[in-house]
Amino acid sequence: MARVLAGREEDMPPGSMTRVSAEGRDVLVANVGGRYLAVDDACTHAGASLSAGALDGCTVRCGLHGAEFDCSTGRLSRFPAKVPDLGTYRAEAESGSVYLEL
Repeated sequence: MARVLAGREEDMPPGSMTRVSAEGRDVLVANVGGRYLAVDDACTHAGASLSAGALDGCTVRCGLHGAEFDCSTGRLSRFPAKVPDLGTYRAEAESGSVYLEL
């Protein structure tokens, strides 16, 4: 596992999503009330970037077809078809920076 810098806390305010490319993958980092959550950025339905969608609490909604995933578990929470869950990653803040375990 690699520990990578995702960005600075000041650039990731509560309610925001950030796309981070590291270790050959794109990861969505969401700040949910000061808690950082990280999941795969690509929707498992059609591959659209989830960071271009919308965040409502812990739920990220794909802007392309509306699939909704729980950022804390990666599980699909709402969509007409069954699609695979997202991969999840550990995210933590330390000394003003946010790091991911990939």
